[in-house]
Amino acid sequence: MSAIHASQLSFFAAHAPFDRMEHEHLLWLLEHLRLAYYAKGEVLVDPAHGNVERLFIIKQGLVQGSRPRSAEDAVFELHEGETFPVGALLAKRAVTSVYRAAEDVFCFELSAEDFHVLLELSLVFKDFCTRRIAALFDQSNQAMQAQFAHTASEQQSLSSPLSAVIRFAPVSCTPDTTLRAALGIMHEARVGSMVVVDGSNKPLGIFTLHDLLSRVVLPGLSIDSPISEVMSPDPVSLPPNAAAYEAAMAMARAGFRHVLVTGRDGVLQGILSERDLFSLQRVGLRQISGALRQAENVESLVALSKDIHTLTHNMMAQGVAAEQLTLFISTLNDLLAERLIELECIASGLLDTPLCEEICWLVMGSGGRYEQTLNTDQDNALLFTVPEGMTADQVREQLLPVALRINQSLARCGFPLCKGNIMASNPKWCLSMDEWKAVFSDWVDQGSLEALMHSSIFFDFRPMAGQNHLAEELRNWLARLARSNSRFLHQMAANALRNRPPLGLVRDFVLNDSSRLDLKINGLTPFVDAARIFSLATGVMQTSTIQRLRQSSPDLRIPPHEVEAWINAFLFIQMLRLRHHYEAIAPNGNAEAQQLDNLIEPGQLNDLDRRILKEAFRQARKVQVKLALDYQL
Repeated sequence: MSAIHASQLSFFAAHAPFDRMEHEHLLWLLEHLRLAYYAKGEVLVDPAHGNVERLFIIKQGLVQGSRPRSAEDAVFELHEGETFPVGALLAKRAVTSVYRAAEDVFCFELSAEDFHVLLELSLVFKDFCTRRIAALFDQSNQAMQAQFAHTASEQQSLSSPLSAVIRFAPVSCTPDTTLRAALGIMHEARVGSMVVVDGSNKPLGIFTLHDLLSRVVLPGLSIDSPISEVMSPDPVSLPPNAAAYEAAMAMARAGFRHVLVTGRDGVLQGILSERDLFSLQRVGLRQISGALRQAENVESLVALSKDIHTLTHNMMAQGVAAEQLTLFISTLNDLLAERLIELECIASGLLDTPLCEEICWLVMGSGGRYEQTLNTDQDNALLFTVPEGMTADQVREQLLPVALRINQSLARCGFPLCKGNIMASNPKWCLSMDEWKAVFSDWVDQGSLEALMHSSIFFDFRPMAGQNHLAEELRNWLARLARSNSRFLHQMAANALRNRPPLGLVRDFVLNDSSRLDLKINGLTPFVDAARIFSLATGVMQTSTIQRLRQSSPDLRIPPHEVEAWINAFLFIQMLRLRHHYEAIAPNGNAEAQQLDNLIEPGQLNDLDRRILKEAFRQARKVQVKLALDYQL
């Protein structure tokens, strides 16, 4: 092999898709390449040149793409290792942008004829060229899957520290507590054990339901006796950093079923049962969904919310795609919220009144779009019909206290209260059918740009619990109203175009003051906003961004391959966001304590993910170009 081939192989081994091509196909490519130089300001390819004659692979330097009308209107940048213009070569047409050297550039060039030969030779190269961002996304997913599979096998095993296995706060009492009182507490908390502690919360003993039979019932002891008479003294305890297998071994040696977890000062931190330890490997969708439906109290739902996080990690390790992953998370969150709403309605007595047949709990925002991650606050509302003989205010008066209980309990389960107070406990968003129609009519018919910007998530509503047909009636009515109002759609589009994807003119990305990017606002929101407008314009009833894009595209005459590129870009940013959230909570498993955000530092991404993120932002710009053209903005 010649020295020049050796250096070229080293270059191509660092960039997709060449790093995965067969060696013989890569050698064929090298034999057919030529190296070209372009001075700063020189045009590499232009729409005026006609059908594209060669493929460019940047070896060194920076290339900017711009609209033909202005060389200063840079819309994207291409760096070392990037390939262009693949779409034009595949279609055997001219490019639609001007590609100009932003600094001195060296490019490898492959003739159009050889490009099409290589497509047939190499399946890897063909997959990359025909699927582009999807192919890069697959490669990134494979790397991420390997990473999470490794950590999942560690975290969901008997090697886990006890601090990561504790699921419930321990139930405890003092030594002079009577058996009658202790059993009442155990029954209320639905636990099978009681830890006896001193005044400093240090364990003195443990009492279990097994002890009830052998030490109380059979000997005929009065249940008014103090629990200290029948407890097992000096229970075994381990520190929080001890491995779960140590607790299992201690149980096996001594023949007991519980281990206490205590800190350095001896203060009680938790209790683990044999069942807790040997269920580590069995956190699955069916088990969690079943437990959510059967949960008897909010405390159980709080614990199960942590299991949803664990399942999310396991699914990432199994390579579950972002679209399915967010749907799984949203579905389980729905089950949790539905059960919580039911429990609070029972506790408040609302379930026993005729009014329960007149209400529908609505969820909006990411929840309404089935796009929840591990960082999802509350966006909800109430819709009701007014029974005969009552007024809307009278119904609202009965519903608001229950809604407040539900909002507060959801916060305990890891869904923070909405900072903007878009919640069912706010009288402003607990409305009758007629009142909701009046609100939406005001937004659609005469809403200002500012008002529509703040109200956009309301157009993503869907039913969560209660009478679903009420939400369907409101959705059908709204679809007819919005589709016929061009002024409203034009204003929604103008608002959407305020938020531009942060692609830089000198560097890859435009960063905020902390040198970070907001994946939600800068990355996902352009797709979400555009999909919402497309669906309102075409009467699509779906609320998820992906389904809105797919179902509205035929009426808007958007080519399927273009829509799929947008969707893949959206999914990549969503997966990057999920990974960011999980890495933030992984050390202690507590999302609430971590104050999760959506901010990442691009410099900490690997080269492949940086490249895909740039391409994803380019796709976001293309979505916005479509909006701008449709609404002449």
